[in-house]
Amino acid sequence: MLAWQQVGAQEKKAPVFANVKQLQALRITESIKIDGSLDEEVWQQAETATNFIQSSPNPGAKEVHPTKVRILYDDESIYVGAIMHDVSQDSIFRQLGKRDDLGNTDFFAVFFDTYNDQINGFGFYLTPAGVQLDARYSSDGEDFTWNAVWESNTKLDGNSWIAEMRIPYSALRFSSKPEQLWGLNFMRNRRSTRQEFFWNHVDPAINGFMNQFGKLRGIKNVEAPLRLSLTPYVSAYAEKYPVRNGDGSVRYEDNINFSGGMDVKYGINDAFTLDMTLIPDFSQVQSDNQVLNLSPFEVQFNEYRPFFMEGTELFNKGGFLYSRRIGGTPINFLDASAEREQGNTIIENPRETKMLNGTKISGRTQSGLGIGLFNAVVGRQFATLEDSEGNRFQKETQPLTNYNILVLDQSLKNNSYVTLVNTNVLRAGSTYDANLTGMLFRVANKGNRYAVEGSAALSQKYYTDDAQLGHMYSIGGGKVSGNFQYRFTHSMKSDTYDPNDMGINFIRNTVDEDLNLRYNIYQPFWKLLNMNTQLGATYSRRYKPDDFQNFVIYGRVSGTFRNFLSVGTNFNLEPVKTYDFFEPRVAGRYYTFPVNRSIGGWISSDYRKRLALDVDFNYRTFDEHERQNLGYSISPRFRVNDKLMFIYRYSRNSNRDDMGYANYRSRSSEISAPRDIIFVLRDVNTVDNTLTSSYIFNNRMSLSLRARHYWSKAESNRFFELSDKGELLTSSYPLGYFPENELPNHNINYNAFNIDMIYSWWFAPGSEISVMWKNAILESQGEIVPRYHENFTRTITGPQTNSLSVRLLYFIDYQVLKKQFSKS
Repeated sequence: MLAWQQVGAQEKKAPVFANVKQLQALRITESIKIDGSLDEEVWQQAETATNFIQSSPNPGAKEVHPTKVRILYDDESIYVGAIMHDVSQDSIFRQLGKRDDLGNTDFFAVFFDTYNDQINGFGFYLTPAGVQLDARYSSDGEDFTWNAVWESNTKLDGNSWIAEMRIPYSALRFSSKPEQLWGLNFMRNRRSTRQEFFWNHVDPAINGFMNQFGKLRGIKNVEAPLRLSLTPYVSAYAEKYPVRNGDGSVRYEDNINFSGGMDVKYGINDAFTLDMTLIPDFSQVQSDNQVLNLSPFEVQFNEYRPFFMEGTELFNKGGFLYSRRIGGTPINFLDASAEREQGNTIIENPRETKMLNGTKISGRTQSGLGIGLFNAVVGRQFATLEDSEGNRFQKETQPLTNYNILVLDQSLKNNSYVTLVNTNVLRAGSTYDANLTGMLFRVANKGNRYAVEGSAALSQKYYTDDAQLGHMYSIGGGKVSGNFQYRFTHSMKSDTYDPNDMGINFIRNTVDEDLNLRYNIYQPFWKLLNMNTQLGATYSRRYKPDDFQNFVIYGRVSGTFRNFLSVGTNFNLEPVKTYDFFEPRVAGRYYTFPVNRSIGGWISSDYRKRLALDVDFNYRTFDEHERQNLGYSISPRFRVNDKLMFIYRYSRNSNRDDMGYANYRSRSSEISAPRDIIFVLRDVNTVDNTLTSSYIFNNRMSLSLRARHYWSKAESNRFFELSDKGELLTSSYPLGYFPENELPNHNINYNAFNIDMIYSWWFAPGSEISVMWKNAILESQGEIVPRYHENFTRTITGPQTNSLSVRLLYFIDYQVLKKQFSKS
């Protein structure tokens, strides 16, 4: 976590370094060679930014080894030249990394607030090894998935290192004013001492980042260029995957595919950009971390697809977008399973839908109104079935679907805003449509010491004959600055609130009250560099009917010692019996959850060392049977040299006498007979091994490997019936009305094994050749394998999917083409 991500403010009327620094940019007419030398005479004529101030670990201290930065500009680009003095070359850490991965290294960064509104920012980072990282900044934080095309170079010079950048105006957005006034800041990270410095002081005790920038003056009579770039791609994909025959045996089939598509970026005007992807290819996206899910809620997966990660800060406002819905599991995926009751066999039932295209339009006007429009189209998906006579046919599991988001975000003074969000899902045919309209706001006082925030949303599902409505709201506020901070939040979600066609929400039909108290220390004291503490409580009731649901008291303490060993601890306490209305999976029924308490902690050593270690643990006990949970993880990381790195993570979770839903049982053979809800007392043990390695050839070429084996086994011990009062009663289950050959087996032995290996070569700015190999095994059975070695051997010799993909991306910039044609 970077220094400015800390939130809070010290108890003082104004920061010590309240003066806003200013820097004058120098217009040039001669060409600049980006070679990391700064040997052109014009560099010496520019005004110098120096006297950087430490932000971490000792906020306010001035740097001993000076940094000097100059800025030039012409009609096409802005140039940044920086000299970072140090003790010796050995003190300059320069580990190689992939693009957008800084690693254990020094770096220099420049930040532009091109509208000087403290809302929209751009960051460009460069390490001594020449590795680039770039980011977008907004009122919602930073977005490091954003990528721009810019030129840079570095050089070691005695006891210093030099960074030189050329950032074309096509990578930025700015107004059409004849004279520009931009927010500006520079950052230097000196890794040998883990010190972070800013030109205009960024005090970690003050809420916000861009509101602590200096100013850049002197940029005159520049015009935003036509921002048009094309990134066509071609790819080849080969896959060998297992298919089970009717007798249970396995055969392998091949899938070979050649495809092509294109990404388009077009600057509609100086503020708004069109971003479009046509026939996207996500074959080289990192594999998901599959897990055994015994809960009543779906698993939320991370987003790794670039189109949904870059430039989505507006669309993620309010958390109403869960982008994995787009191109995710077909909405009628389970309909294919129902065909088994008709005697049909499932030959193929794809778990993902195919995205045909996606479009984003986003930007912000000079009055501070942010506008975002997102659209994506997903094609039809079919399951392949076979009847008893061997005839194959298809059943539609996903209709042609259109996803839309519209966002209007008006920025106000003092980091305040008001936002309107609308999401809409339209499906062809008889499958229902969905719509959600939400509003957000934040109002802070002039000193940004106190703030009030709120949100509200109305969800709608449109069926053929009626519409289902649901709603939610949240209101909260408190003291957001100072060593001592507090916040109280009241929130409600109705029993019919359902944003899950385009968003994700796990719990509804609830009314929650939360009180959170914090006390943070930012200056070094005793043996610590800093410390963060918090204490809070949450009280929850049902929305309908108005019944008590849950009460939790929680606390957290974390800090970093002067030797940069970071530690933390936490606790949770549910001091009274609570009521779980979700685990029974039947509306209106609940399970009386026992009193429980948990304690956890973590330790992270200094990443500057070649060998570092992360450890965490959590222990939870319950007033029910001998129920207890113990989880821990150990993750060593070893840096062989500045090119080769290994990170291994071993985690284990042991849930003894875990209690959860197992099944339901009819009380007679009649279809309308009442059903008993069956719970099971089980032991659930999980082991997760992940190895990540990377070899960085240079700042443009890398090879990375990620291998993960996940094993979870759930072994059933005793069964219970859930009474109408939420109590567990002794049960005769599995005796009951089941066909003799379908007696349920609730033991589960689940394995997920994945290998992702990718070679990447950025052979030109914005252009890449990548080759990826994937291996995947997914297995679930009812026979428990007791020992890890036996289970692992059995897993890796089982049916598996192997794929190899090759992709070529080529970046075409209209401005470069225009210049080349003009020369010819």
